[in-house]
Amino acid sequence: MGTSTTSTTTTEKAAGPAKAGAGASPSLAPGGGRRKRTLGMQNAAGWLFSTPFLVLFAVFMAFPILATLAMSFTDFGLRNVTRPWEAEFIGFENYVELFGDEKFLKSLFNTGYFVVVGVPLTIGIGLVVAVLLNNGIDRARTFFRVGFYAPVVTTIVAVAVVWRFVLDPSDGLIAGLFSEVGWTAPDFLGSEALAMPSLIVMAVWRNVGTVMVLFIAGLQAIPTEVREAAKLDGASVWQEFRSVTIPLLRPTVLYATVITTIGYLNVFEEPFVMTQGGPSDSTLTVSLNMYREGFNFFHMGYASAMAYVLFVVIMGITVLQLRLLKDNTK
Repeated sequence: MGTSTTSTTTTEKAAGPAKAGAGASPSLAPGGGRRKRTLGMQNAAGWLFSTPFLVLFAVFMAFPILATLAMSFTDFGLRNVTRPWEAEFIGFENYVELFGDEKFLKSLFNTGYFVVVGVPLTIGIGLVVAVLLNNGIDRARTFFRVGFYAPVVTTIVAVAVVWRFVLDPSDGLIAGLFSEVGWTAPDFLGSEALAMPSLIVMAVWRNVGTVMVLFIAGLQAIPTEVREAAKLDGASVWQEFRSVTIPLLRPTVLYATVITTIGYLNVFEEPFVMTQGGPSDSTLTVSLNMYREGFNFFHMGYASAMAYVLFVVIMGITVLQLRLLKDNTK
């Protein structure tokens, strides 16, 4: 009897906390509600702080982009600036006309030439400079980094002044070097054959600093243990660079290649300031041609169509680069 009574009492005591726990679950509901209200307030605060950006983005980015797309299907011109609703819808006529326009096709070819030559040079030189500054140069490393990056933050007007002095066929720096050996310097910016290569050299000089910074960051992210292991295995400097550094830098190479290609496909400042698209349209790019059609001749519907063709080209090339290089970055 005593044993039975003790067992019953123990069972009741054990059941007591269980019942209390079961009865406590409804009491958690207010806490859950408070958490939901807190999350709701945080979300509302996030949207509130994002509203100024969203408004500015909608007004100055989203609306113009959509308006330009609609404009590309019309004959929008100067007469429609004050009365845009009077622009006539012409469908794909602007796009069809583009691919029969010799000037546009030439500007497309010039832009492709600029990209095909300029991007590999920029990536290659930027990588070499980054490796030298990261490993090969110990003294005044910061000075050299600032020196290579300075053209990136320099205005195009200052850059144009410097390069016009360098390339001037009569009194320029290169002309002086040519005269020292009894030669006559060519007119770099006045020659159809040399104008575009000259602009490419200028663009590479101006943009290599950005690529250099990216590659320095990528090189410093490579674990030192990996390089030390390669050296212990007897790898030479070149073998280590080719088999260890380059594979680990592929994500950086991908990013640098994509942003450099997009920038060079949109090239505008260099030909606009240095050559105005000449001589004989040899440096006319799609962006410069678009500017002329839209703001010099006021063929805004036609210029809008040109902008969207360039957009499709950029998207296509970017997707292709991501597919070709992304598999190797895993």
